[in-house]
Amino acid sequence: MSFRRAFFNFFYGRAKKIIITIDGWSICGKSTLAKQLAKKSGYVYVDSGAKYRGIILYFLRNHINRTNKKEVKQALKSINLAFLFNSKSQEIEIYLNGENVEYVIRDLVIAEKVNDVAAIKEVRKFDIAKQQ
Repeated sequence: MSFRRAFFNFFYGRAKKIIITIDGWSICGKSTLAKQLAKKSGYVYVDSGAKYRGIILYFLRNHINRTNKKEVKQALKSINLAFLFNSKSQEIEIYLNGENVEYVIRDLVIAEKVNDVAAIKEVRKFDIAKQQ
C-alpha cells in the first residue's frame, strides 16, 4: 500500500484504526524507530512529540513565561497545530499556525525543553483536548 493511500485511509476511516505508541525520554530515538515501524507495517506515522515541540516554539517566539499559568493558558488559545501530508517529503509534517515547522522544532534548544513543557498541566490538557 502506498504511503499516500495509507494516509488517506487513516484520516478518512477506510482502514482499521490501530494506534501504536512508543514512550521514552526526549531525543532517545523514538521517532526514528516509529517511522521505520510505520513504513514496514504500512501505517501512517504521526509524531505526537512534535506537538510539544510546536508549543515550545510558540512559547519561545512569543516570550511566554512557562511558569505563569495564566500566561500559558492564554498562549495556548493562540496555538493551532496540524499534521499535514507533504507531497515532496512523502511524510506527515507539523504546522504551527499555518507555518511548516517540521525542521525548526528539531533544534536542540527546543529538544532541551520538551520534558519541562510536557510537565505543565495546562499543556497536557491542551494536548489531550486536541487529540479528541
